[in-house]
Amino acid sequence: MSKIKARKGAPYARILGVGGYRPVRVVPNEVILEKIDSSDEWIRSRSGIETRHWANDEETVAAMAIEASGKAIADAGVTAEQIGAVVVSTVSHFSQTPAIATEIADKLGTDKAPAFDISAGCAGFGYGLTLAKGMVVEGSAEYVLVIGVERLSDLTDLEDRATAFLFGDGAGAVVVGPSDEPHIGPTVWGSEGDKNETIKQTIPWNTFRIGDLSHLPLDSEGNVKFPAITQEGQAVFRWAVFEMAKVAQQALEASGITADDLDVFIPHQANVRIIDSMVKTLKLPEHVTVARDIRTTGNTSAASIPLAMERLLATGEAKSGDTALIIGFGAGLVFAATVVTLP
Repeated sequence: MSKIKARKGAPYARILGVGGYRPVRVVPNEVILEKIDSSDEWIRSRSGIETRHWANDEETVAAMAIEASGKAIADAGVTAEQIGAVVVSTVSHFSQTPAIATEIADKLGTDKAPAFDISAGCAGFGYGLTLAKGMVVEGSAEYVLVIGVERLSDLTDLEDRATAFLFGDGAGAVVVGPSDEPHIGPTVWGSEGDKNETIKQTIPWNTFRIGDLSHLPLDSEGNVKFPAITQEGQAVFRWAVFEMAKVAQQALEASGITADDLDVFIPHQANVRIIDSMVKTLKLPEHVTVARDIRTTGNTSAASIPLAMERLLATGEAKSGDTALIIGFGAGLVFAATVVTLP
């Protein structure tokens, strides 16, 4: 018989508050067109994107995350000292170590909360939410701060016609805490590593350790290109449209509800055509509010779902207590979907 004592947490968990931060600078498609041969009409028709936000020098990954987190903590009605863990999903924090989560936890004023980063691309928020739910129910933390934050403008090749227009910057955060009823459903998540070449970084960091950089690609001005995100657009589109709709349906079934029970659908903001195709495949009723934050925010990877959630609540398009299906999918390829009650 085991002598180990188990710790008891809350019966269930729920999202208690949400916050977002979008950089001050708004970048229209016209700026993107300065370096690629395309048109505003083509960008809008292919992606739905009209504008995106790009961070300035002061709007660092940590600074944006702290702004969004402060709003989420206030919205949840708790204090920073009550946060028992900080989980940050990002692919654009450039220091290999330490994790940016530790700096964020300290500057927010938590009481030495455990803090760590995860790298799960555009599914990162769903991964973090699942970990937070487990911590609250297991009892290792009463309140968990989950942050998705990206400065993807730092990883964008502005001369790559396939991706230059896609990415934006920003941060979204939620506080997950105890609940007497289930308000975060089972997560349907996974990875398909055989497709990891479809979305990737163009150049590994260790390439720059080699003294002779003549083998590296150059930009139009003859400078060595900084590592950027590249993707096989058609392959990603087909995978997202056909496979992720199945995952979303599985998440509904795992939560014991149908599309008719939904109030809101918040998919990763990758491409408006992907979003519209998923809505059609899932046969979502007309009463379901669909997040299309990508039009003015672009693809912010791990930040896209909490940013879209925050905007829907702020504009009144969704309300507290609504039942929402969320799904993230991206580099890896990885995915995570679940049903939540909005804070």
